[in-house]
Amino acid sequence: MENDRNLGYTTEQYKVYRRYAWRYLVLFSCLYMTLYCCRLNLGNAAGIIMEDLSWAAKDIGILTSVLFWSYGIGQLVNGRLSEIAGPGRFIAAAALLSPLCNLLISMQSSLAIMAVIWAFNGFFQSMAWSPGLALISRWWPGERHGFAAGFVHAFSGFGQALCMVTVAAALKWLPSLGWRSCFILPAAIPVTLFVIYKLFTRETPAKAGLPEFTSEDPEDAENEEKMRALVKEKGNLYPYLYLLQNKQFDAWLIIVFLGGIIRYGLATWIPLYFSDRFGVDITAGLLQSLAFPVGMGIGTFVLPVLTDKFCPKDRLPAVIACAALLAASVAAFLLLDPTTAAGSALVSIVLFLAGFALYAITGCAFTYACDVGGRVFTATASGVLDFCSYMGAAVQSLVYGFFLKQLGWNMVFVSIAVMSLLILLIALKSKKK
Repeated sequence: MENDRNLGYTTEQYKVYRRYAWRYLVLFSCLYMTLYCCRLNLGNAAGIIMEDLSWAAKDIGILTSVLFWSYGIGQLVNGRLSEIAGPGRFIAAAALLSPLCNLLISMQSSLAIMAVIWAFNGFFQSMAWSPGLALISRWWPGERHGFAAGFVHAFSGFGQALCMVTVAAALKWLPSLGWRSCFILPAAIPVTLFVIYKLFTRETPAKAGLPEFTSEDPEDAENEEKMRALVKEKGNLYPYLYLLQNKQFDAWLIIVFLGGIIRYGLATWIPLYFSDRFGVDITAGLLQSLAFPVGMGIGTFVLPVLTDKFCPKDRLPAVIACAALLAASVAAFLLLDPTTAAGSALVSIVLFLAGFALYAITGCAFTYACDVGGRVFTATASGVLDFCSYMGAAVQSLVYGFFLKQLGWNMVFVSIAVMSLLILLIALKSKKK
């Protein structure tokens, strides 16, 4: 985070600023990562829950569905509300109330009661991402938005791995509690991280005894002043209209919606594809599929950082390149046989590239949220984008279920390639001249 002008700070102020900027980025990223332990643990414990409570797969599906919808709707409203009431309060609510929901779930056996609690859990979980991204934009200037947003988004990928380890540890250390342990031990982790987060971070430069940094780009500073004036003149809900009137923002909404369909479709259906089409054991299929999330974690960090250098004013050229790579990877995937040695290696490479390209697009979307929202509307922009992404996730089972039932496996992946090309065309049409 080097800068000749030190963002308007004196040399001593800049040293303090730099220390707290890094602290906030790292500790919020770690805190957000731990929240996945209270969200993805249901899926990891699903088999044990079904066996113990004599549930069918559709019962687990109900719990999964209510979290998708409550999380998505929560993102839509909580981003803006956090800018009105204070992002720090929303992050605290997420870190404390989501674990509480997990503890309550561990005491239940009724599907109806658990569905209500899990819906609240989704809403509380939605209180962390957009407010946190808003506070990151208060610490990291526009020319480093790609690095900062990509960094924290990469940690969301690590959250899935952390959740798996935590659930396995819970079952080993608390075997007498059975599946209920999977909601008790994971609840302790974000609470612990939240204590560390509160002790060692400051939410804004002002709370660290510093003035706000001076934007190096006069256009950014002018836009932020314009946004503040609009809120005073037109009211607290106007940011939604302000953003939706921006045609490029609307294009990003369609891009992340399609990205949500593709992401959860690939993550959900690839292991079943290996099993159904090639007779690969489901466990082996899951291991083969690991290349996909690994690529996601790397892609969502690397590409936004590169956009800081090569296209900081318009991230869509990176989306165009990634959409082309995604479409090509998915098309190549259909031609490979994972049961042969060469085919297995090539499948891993192709899945890595697909994950890299897909999550790079998502990382660029949240970088754009920081760009378009600045230090004023980032949480609102991020919340609306994430809402569209999770609506894509919510409908993916219907989309792919239809293709699989009516047209077979080939059309599932052909549809993904087509949606990738649609992202490419939207980005091409919407990028700045």
